[in-house]
Amino acid sequence: MRFERRERQPILLVVATPIIAIVVALALSGVLIALAGAPVFEAYWNIAVGAFGSRLSATETLTRAIPLMFTGLAAAIAFRAKLWNIGAEGQLYMGAIAVSAISSQLLGGLPGIVQIPLLLICGAIAGMILLLIPLWLRLRFSVDEVVTTLLLNFVAILFVSMLIDTVLKDPLAFGWPQSVPVDDEAMLPRLLTRSRLHIGLLIAIVLAVVVYLVQSRTVFGIQSRAAGLNPEAAIFAGVPLGRTLVLVAMMSGGFAGLAGSIEVMGVQGYVTTELSPGFGYSGIVVAMLANLNPIGVVFAALFIAAMFVGADGMSRVMEIPTYIADVTVALSLLSMLVAIFFTQYRIRR
Repeated sequence: MRFERRERQPILLVVATPIIAIVVALALSGVLIALAGAPVFEAYWNIAVGAFGSRLSATETLTRAIPLMFTGLAAAIAFRAKLWNIGAEGQLYMGAIAVSAISSQLLGGLPGIVQIPLLLICGAIAGMILLLIPLWLRLRFSVDEVVTTLLLNFVAILFVSMLIDTVLKDPLAFGWPQSVPVDDEAMLPRLLTRSRLHIGLLIAIVLAVVVYLVQSRTVFGIQSRAAGLNPEAAIFAGVPLGRTLVLVAMMSGGFAGLAGSIEVMGVQGYVTTELSPGFGYSGIVVAMLANLNPIGVVFAALFIAAMFVGADGMSRVMEIPTYIADVTVALSLLSMLVAIFFTQYRIRR
């Protein structure tokens, strides 16, 4: 028995791959639920009800999916060009703290129509800068960006912690470590009344479509894909590898920075070190489940968000630990990696 690389990947297999991975992950998680002494189908039904069973739960699921869409796009863009950005978590925090600082110190009092776009741009730039540092180390000294981007997550979070304990500390927070709030005019408009769902959802969907068009219809998109498939061949074909990777890093870091900016401007209103429950790392799972497809990122983010929100409801009803959602997400990633392998290779006797 041997593995043979497929000359072409059947489109039906590529489309079915994420579905198969999710079904396998749910089946494996079901074994753990059964071992916990709970009925499996009832547990999954409670997850679905907890995620979409009411207006409140549905809007909370969509709200939770918004930062996952941005970090998923950040990972998908970078991974397609073989730029292993594991630092979306830190880039998210840098975008968030940039929004808090600039809104409270510089732009406070300006109308929202001026302030919101400027803050989103500043948050994206903050995320870009944090990713351009490890990219420079890779291009200049051949330093593995997996290590540098991962370690910069801790540097960024500690830097944010220092700021919200010193110069950006909210004097009205009664000693609680949080930043000064963003200006009221900087808060994103709500899509629905009596909910936390904000316009960031529409921004994420529009940008996902834009990224898809850029990757499939532009010279830069072809160059970034070529850089990921075979860097040596891309250089031989005339692709400016360094410039292409810089543009990819700017897009990837910018989307991660936007995740933090929009989470602050749309939901929290201020920054704490608990702003993100791992959105940056979950974005990697989102990107892989979507098979690095920007449109697929939207649906993968909804699935991951539904698992986390629905698991809370299931836990209250059935007294099963919410960690089953983390297990399911992890198994989805592992199943997807195996499924991707078999979309690229077939078994020959």
